[in-house]
Amino acid sequence: MQAIANTRHAEAWNGWEGVHWARNPARYNAIVAAFTDDFFHVAAIHEDDRVLDVGCGTGQITLLAARQASRGRVLGVDISAPMLERARADAAEQGVPNVRFEQGDAQVHDFPDGGFDVAISRGGVMFFGDLVAGFANIQRGLRPGGRLVFMGPQGGAPDSDYARATAALKPLMRGPSPAARGMGSLVDSARIHEVLGAAGFADVSVTPVEALMDYGRDAADAAEFILSQGPVRFNLEGVDRSVVARAREELRAGLGPYETSEGVRIPGAVWLVSAVRP
Repeated sequence: MQAIANTRHAEAWNGWEGVHWARNPARYNAIVAAFTDDFFHVAAIHEDDRVLDVGCGTGQITLLAARQASRGRVLGVDISAPMLERARADAAEQGVPNVRFEQGDAQVHDFPDGGFDVAISRGGVMFFGDLVAGFANIQRGLRPGGRLVFMGPQGGAPDSDYARATAALKPLMRGPSPAARGMGSLVDSARIHEVLGAAGFADVSVTPVEALMDYGRDAADAAEFILSQGPVRFNLEGVDRSVVARAREELRAGLGPYETSEGVRIPGAVWLVSAVRP
């Protein structure tokens, strides 16, 4: 692995939080699956493109990009060794030959100058300690006219569906888990424009997209998965078991209204962002 600027995130994503993602890729991918078609429509990857996937995680988006860039090549970069191990295993199992994965911190990773036609990210870019430096490094890796496309969460309103469904957890959430630090860094569209402009990008477009997010088979299944996720598990450490048990039951009840015949579906919203290296 090359130089690391975000050392705290490197520690977190190579620790228990990264392991949890690596062991449950289908669950995490399902949450945001409804945005995938819109994401790739904006990315508009061509069959000859050289594609960079920033913060590729367990590689689902990387492998989908590799199928679209069938005569090109795709590089997935992530700071988490456990998640990359899963990504490489899936690439081998699925027989995708034009993809490779590197462990690295994309804020300072030594990308080849102008080496990519398209850079994509399904959320990984929001964790840079220095956002402008991170995006400037990605911009350097794009050829002139190369495109950046990424997805990230919009700011959650206090009365959003997810907030209502998980209201039982709010009193217990004291702060972000180690891996979740920075998750809210790009929830404001004006901030996205500011950062990308400072990093040298042009033609910045920030589009809101809404969809139903998949949290599990039923309320009980969704509650257990939410409780197992890093941000929640971190905050429940040391909390009295009776308090956790009560929160579990209240969470299950809060998720109940979002049960459908296809599982628990909660409305969510993201930004789809595109920009160009001049």
